[in-house]
Order: sequence, then structure tokens, then C-alpha cells
Amino acid sequence: MYQTFESPPAAAGTPERVKRVRALMADLGLDAWLVPRADEHQGEYVPPSAERLRWLTGFSGSAGMAAVARKAAALFVDGRYTVQSRQQVDTEQFSIHQVPEAKLSDWLIATLPKGAVVGFDPWLHTVSEIETRAAELAAKGIKLKPMRRNVVDRAWGAERPKPPLGDVTPQPIVQAGRTAEDKIAAVQKELADSKHEAVVLTLPDSIAWLFNIRGQDVAHNPVPLAFAVVPVRGKPQLFVEPGKLTREVRTHLTSFLRIEPPTALAARLKKLKGDKAKVRVDPATAAFAVATALGGPKRIARGKDPCIEAKAIKNAAEIAGARTAHERDGAAMVSFLAWLDASVAETGGVDEIAAVERLEACRRETGALEEISFDTISGSGPNGAIVHYRVTEASNRKLASGELFLIDSGGQYRDGTTDITRTIAIGRPTAEMRERYTLVLKGHLAIGHARFPKGTRGIDLDPLARHALWSRGLDYDHGTGHGVGSYLSVHEGPASISKRGMVVLEPGMILSNEPGYYKENAYGIRIENLVLVTAPTRIAGGDREMLGFETLTLCPYDRRLIEPQLLTAAERSAVDAYHARVRKGLGSRVSAQERVWLERMTAAL
Repeated sequence: MYQTFESPPAAAGTPERVKRVRALMADLGLDAWLVPRADEHQGEYVPPSAERLRWLTGFSGSAGMAAVARKAAALFVDGRYTVQSRQQVDTEQFSIHQVPEAKLSDWLIATLPKGAVVGFDPWLHTVSEIETRAAELAAKGIKLKPMRRNVVDRAWGAERPKPPLGDVTPQPIVQAGRTAEDKIAAVQKELADSKHEAVVLTLPDSIAWLFNIRGQDVAHNPVPLAFAVVPVRGKPQLFVEPGKLTREVRTHLTSFLRIEPPTALAARLKKLKGDKAKVRVDPATAAFAVATALGGPKRIARGKDPCIEAKAIKNAAEIAGARTAHERDGAAMVSFLAWLDASVAETGGVDEIAAVERLEACRRETGALEEISFDTISGSGPNGAIVHYRVTEASNRKLASGELFLIDSGGQYRDGTTDITRTIAIGRPTAEMRERYTLVLKGHLAIGHARFPKGTRGIDLDPLARHALWSRGLDYDHGTGHGVGSYLSVHEGPASISKRGMVVLEPGMILSNEPGYYKENAYGIRIENLVLVTAPTRIAGGDREMLGFETLTLCPYDRRLIEPQLLTAAERSAVDAYHARVRKGLGSRVSAQERVWLERMTAAL
């Protein structure tokens, strides 16, 4: 629970580990081996026992893919991790490539001879991924070969951590808003309408949401690692390690489902195959091994995980919980930021780790914190330019005068999940810092105050966040917003505000609004609030109903970084109105001393 600050595995061990992997590849007649940052459930976050990419390469980011060939190796990461990967990875062993500009299949085609065989673990890649990659490689006669044993696991050996056994607990109906029986009935109706006889669920957060349970198997994400099969009629089966279930949760579950150990999943899939049942599998999220067990990708009934979209649209209880959680979390943020300003002014001795520990303490003092929602990004000066920076004892630095401090953090509360980023001026900021911060703020305000018609997707809104930056020749290499769960994953599908956000935004969805700007080796800027998609209403004088956003996050922006002359009158009014709302919403929740700080930081521009 909470955050640790140990350094990532030393890249010095990479050559020997790569050598062991290559020796095993040669024994198996493989020309290359794929190493994803994934586990059997295809969630974004994985337990230590599944950190294969980190063990092999030293890269600790939450997304990436490596390929090891006989004489070359490569790591593929997105724009969030280009700086971090160069710092963590032995570039003599792995060349580093940024996606989507660079493609793994292109590298394999350029590196391997015709007729080469690429091995992979079928539990660690989705059906869609393998089908797409196989088609891309077929042009050169390169074949993908699923292997029963994972080469990296064999090379890792006895040092590999044991799989997690975190307790499973019920999520009370007052927070869940719907009973598990009601959700199961809705899934079964969808199966009946689609003429599907069952669905296999593999995503931990889908299973947690459907059965109103939470877990402790993955750091900062309250989900259990499990599988489930939901038939069109009758009780679902939950495949979970019995040791995770307390008597309370077992009683809760057995009233509406059957509990089986994970080892029973293979027999269940084999029976469905033998019965020639029409079984739904989500090719975008389910492991290739699941499709194989059902007779192969051509035998499955392809369809979306029925929980993903339903889970993303929060019900009234979840929305009320989110508002309460954000008020509580906002008060903790004010306590932290007031402490930070005072500590920097009085001692000048605050460092990145001390900031993380203080913020965690402020959240714990609420008495409601279950966990943090991800490792806090606490980046001062140049570390702030590393989008997903994680402070360690080795990288820790003091917050220095004349620099910016970026802190991106969140809490897991029973009634909601929070995620907030603020960028703070330490001492006097430069004119450039103020200009770039204000440009980011303009994009942030544009998203927060957007009105848009039914059918609008995240890709349609994303340019609003970038327009002010683009006009100055600037940009950022990450999405503008991701979905957020209800005491679940802080990164939740299917919707996003990004260049790839093709999902229509629906009332009840909660997303982040977080444009940024990063000057490598100098500073980073990001401003993040969570927003709730609101129901369509008419605008005075308009002829169509429009959706919009309700900002859930309550915490001041740093007025010292705002250049008012760069804001329009409407933007200045928006900042003042938000700050008035923050002051009103949090004033009674903080101490008298913190209230003085809050009033100063929320004064009108």
C-alpha cells in the first residue's frame, strides 16, 4: 500500500538476462521472442510477478513492448515514455522506438530473415494483436508461434515473485448503486439479444464491477485477478484463488454465482468448445489463449466485453460518490499545497520524496483513504519534463527556487477515484514559464467549458486543448484525457479525449482533462481536473441540445503562473468562477491557517 521509492532494476543486469533469453530461444528454434508489458488479464497495471518487461529491460513504464532477436533487440514505447526509457534502458542492448511512428512489425521484418519464427506467450497478447501482427509478418514469410512456457519466466527462474493473493471484499450497494444480480441480468439480456450462449470475462475491473467486489492484487488498483464465464442463463462462474475469499465475501458471492479455482477455467472452456457453444470473446481485451481454448479465433463469437461501456457510464450513486470524494480529496490537496508553500519559504528543504510523503499523509488524514490511485508523479525542474516520472531515492532532488514543480496524484476512496495534477511555481517563474503555463491553461479551460452535440467523440474535442499551444508551435505527446473508474482503475476505457479517441462521449462518463507542455531537461507543465459528462440541454437561442462537462476536481490553479493578458475576458471569468467555487466548496473543510492560503490563491485575477 502507498508508494515506495526504490530504484528500478539496474540496467547493468540486462546483458546477462538477454543472453539467457537468447539461449532459451535457440533451444526452442525461435528467431525472436516478444515481451509485452501485460499479464494474463490484459489490464494496464500488473503485479510484480508479471513485470517481465521491467525485469528484462529495466523499463518501468506502464505501457511498452520489447522484441529480442538473435543479434538485436528493441523496445517500443509511446510519447509518454521516450525520455524515461532512455534513462532506464541499456541502449547497447535495446534500441528504443516511439510508437505509433515506429512499428514493431516493421522492425521484425527488417531484422529477421524470411521464414523466421517469432515466439510469444498466448496468455500475454490479445486476439486482435496476434491476428494483426501475424498478417503484417506473413508478407515476409515470418511466422508467429504460441509457446506453452514463457521464455522470460524460465530465464527469470526462482527469483520471479509469486502471484498475488490479495483479499477480495464486497463493494457496498450504497457505493455501487446497482446490485450484482441486476448487472448480471443486463449482461445476460445482451447475450440473449446477440444470440450468444456465454461470454468470457478477462479484465479485472470488468469482473470487479459486475460482481460488486474489489481486490488487492494490483498496486493502487482495487481489483482481483480472476476470470469469469457468464452464461446466457443461470449462475456465472468466477475463477479465483480460494485463498483470496473471506467468509464474508464468499457468502456475498455464492448467492448469485459459482466459485471455482483458476485451474478449472481450462475445463470450462473445453466444455464450451465441445458443446459448440457460441461464446463471446472480446478480441481487443481477451488473451489469444482464451480463443485457442475455445477452438481458435475463427470459432469465437466476437463482441465487446459487455461490462466496459456499462461500467464507464456512472449511475447516480457513483456520481454522488465521485463528488464527495473530490471534495474530500480537494481539501487534502489544499492542506498539502499550503504546507508546500510554507515549507519552501521557511526551510527551502523540501524534496520530491518529502512532497509525496506529505501528500499521502494529507489524504490519510481524511480517514477515508483506501489507497493512492497510482504512484505519485512528483517532478521538480527537469524531472517534471518526464511525463510519467516516478521519483526514487536515486533520482530524488530538491525543489529549487526558479523552477517548476509538477505533482500528479490521486486517491482511491470507497466512493470514488481521484486524479489531479497541479504545476507549482517555486520562487519566481520566468516569463516563458508563465506564457507556457497559460497556454496550457487555455486548452484546459477550452475542454472544461466545451459544449458539444450527441455523437461527439474524444478525437473531436482533443484539438480544443492543443489549439493555443499549436498557435505558438508547441504540443504534447500524450492524450488529453482518459476515463476514470468508480473506486476502480484510474485509467478506464473505453472513452478518451485524444487523437485516438473514437468512442462517443455519453452522460455519466468521468474523464480527465489534462493538457500539458514539456521542455526536456528544463521543466514540465500539466493541469488536470476530472470532469463528468453532463446530460444534453439547450443553449439559449440554440436549436440543438448540447452535452457538456461538470468539473469534479476542486483545487486552485497556481495564480503566480497565470499571465492574465494571454487570457480572454471569458477565460479570466472562468478562472475566477472556478476559484470562487473551490473557495466555497473547501473553505469549511480546511484549517483556519489553510483557509487564509486558500483565499489568497483563489482571489480574482
